[in-house]
Amino acid sequence: MRAHHTAPAEGEAPEQRRILAVLVLSQILSGAGLAAGITVGALLAEEMLGSTGLAGVPSALFTAGAALGAVGIGQICRRRGRRPGLALGYAVGALGSLGVVLAAALGSAVLLFVALVVYGAGTATNLMARYAGADLASPARRGRAVSTVLFATTLGAVIGPNLVTLTGEVAHSWGIPRLAGPFLLAVAAFGAASVVLAGLLRPDPLRLAEKLAAARAEVAAESAADEAGGLPDARPDRRGVVTGTTVMVLTQLVMIAIMTMTPVHMRAHGHGTQAAGWVIALHVGAMFLPSPLTGLLVDRVGRRWVAGASGPVLLAAGAVAATAPHSVPALATALVLLGIGWNLGLVSGTALVTDALPPARRASAQGLVDVGIALAGAAGGMSSGLVVVLGGYPTLALAGGILALAVVPVLAWAARRPHTVTAPAAAPAETEQA
Repeated sequence: MRAHHTAPAEGEAPEQRRILAVLVLSQILSGAGLAAGITVGALLAEEMLGSTGLAGVPSALFTAGAALGAVGIGQICRRRGRRPGLALGYAVGALGSLGVVLAAALGSAVLLFVALVVYGAGTATNLMARYAGADLASPARRGRAVSTVLFATTLGAVIGPNLVTLTGEVAHSWGIPRLAGPFLLAVAAFGAASVVLAGLLRPDPLRLAEKLAAARAEVAAESAADEAGGLPDARPDRRGVVTGTTVMVLTQLVMIAIMTMTPVHMRAHGHGTQAAGWVIALHVGAMFLPSPLTGLLVDRVGRRWVAGASGPVLLAAGAVAATAPHSVPALATALVLLGIGWNLGLVSGTALVTDALPPARRASAQGLVDVGIALAGAAGGMSSGLVVVLGGYPTLALAGGILALAVVPVLAWAARRPHTVTAPAAAPAETEQA
């Protein structure tokens, strides 16, 4: 008679609390680095290049760098684990931030462009850390695990834009253009996050998740062989991957496009850098602050319902930005809605993708998903300046909002027929809706 083994329970691993605590600390630090490019990237390019039409280039470059970073980080995570992948990603981001400072000091556009691509690795790492939070989470708490990591970014990401004036003065005292100041902060922020992860992210969440999944699969295989003579199937659910990826790609493209040109639009109507920093701080806060509520809704209401809500919220953001007067409160309202819509799409989309992938396939597949997200951001950033030059900021905002509604037919397609989740990760709330 075959000896039966006891499988590890499909619940919350005891190491999850420590893993989340380390990720939270690293995200608080790295959030300030993430905010640098969002706040002053377009303004720095406009100042150095003397062209509003090219102001979207930095966003396109560092999101293109994020695509390259996502590929590299995903491969390192697959081969070596989350800890070396994420720590190296932040270290590269710190190097890119230093390159932006040097480019501004030397007035070199070529060095600026190269450095922004390298800086993109830091922004990619900041987003990819959410997957590490989900590796050991039970299916019923996966949305909340992702949201905890995203929420931790809030503090640094909100503080960063409000230090524009202070860091600008520090940069000026060193003979560096003021707009390069936030990138000085990014050097320290990304560097500190790298050190924290390299030293404290133990055990590695992905490696442990793979071991637990292998143990469960071994016991399931023995049971299947005894009872039916077959083996369990643990292939990825492609429909779930495609649906989650599409939601995140669309929301990223729309968010980046509108967000990138808002500081430029504000400056053109007489608002100073500090006002733009305040609006961007509110926007970044709205990107991450609602995460606990979003995660709870994802786990309790369902992934697809939350994903579907992202489209109308982004449409409302575009409509407010397009029709509001050129006032700071009106633009702040629009960008808060923009951040909330992005948050709904990212948390729900991440849960959909993670549900659809067994642990052994997660890292490389998630890296490719984030490549698509980064490329969408690059397309949004690159095209935003041209759209504003040709049709104005209201056209950009309204077109982006309308485009976001495309998530609705995508989700309708995903729900058209029952969809079997073969990876050991489907949340009960979502299974009921399928």
